[in-house]
Amino acid sequence: MQLCANGIEVIPIAPTQDVTHPSPQLLTEWRFLVFDREALIELMREKKALEFGNFTLASGKQASFYLDCRKITLDSKGVNLVAAGMLDKLGDDLPDAVGGMAIGADPITAAVIMLSGQQNRPLKGFIVRKEAKAHGKGQAVEGPVQPGERVVILEDVVTTGGSSLQAIEQAEAFGLQVEGIIAIIDRLEGGAQAFQQRGYQLESLLTVRDFGIDPEAD
Repeated sequence: MQLCANGIEVIPIAPTQDVTHPSPQLLTEWRFLVFDREALIELMREKKALEFGNFTLASGKQASFYLDCRKITLDSKGVNLVAAGMLDKLGDDLPDAVGGMAIGADPITAAVIMLSGQQNRPLKGFIVRKEAKAHGKGQAVEGPVQPGERVVILEDVVTTGGSSLQAIEQAEAFGLQVEGIIAIIDRLEGGAQAFQQRGYQLESLLTVRDFGIDPEAD
């Protein structure tokens, strides 16, 4: 038996097989796709997901750099890496569902629930709208989730945490039990503290320090 760093059992595969584009047959034999953190960092550099300049963030803050994770989550290799990392963060005690604020969390949610199904650890997904629809059921939360179910909020980039806090508010108003937040990258600008003050824990696959950025110097 071979174990990776977090104790997950893995089955060795031939080096000629590309695990960033796994086939259903491969995932049936290899239950856990191990997260390759360095590959994600390298891909973000390759796709120029990190840009420097003068930017206004969604939080309203001014910044000298911008992280565009859509270049990763809308890339087949990138979204596979992200999904593997988020399933790794979820661990063995899976929630009932994962989801987040549209539209940034949508491709992440789709990739995570697809990979969870391929690993025989099926999760449901949901979408949180910024505002409830004025037609149809008129609800802000969409998907096969039910009140009382345990969920984890997914996010691409966390700055102050405002977007995810809005998603949490909508999810809890629907009756869901939010257990935490997982992001691709944390800008280390107060988001984790904002979540902690409200009783939630943020985990991220990466932080800006992985790119040599000191958030206090921005």
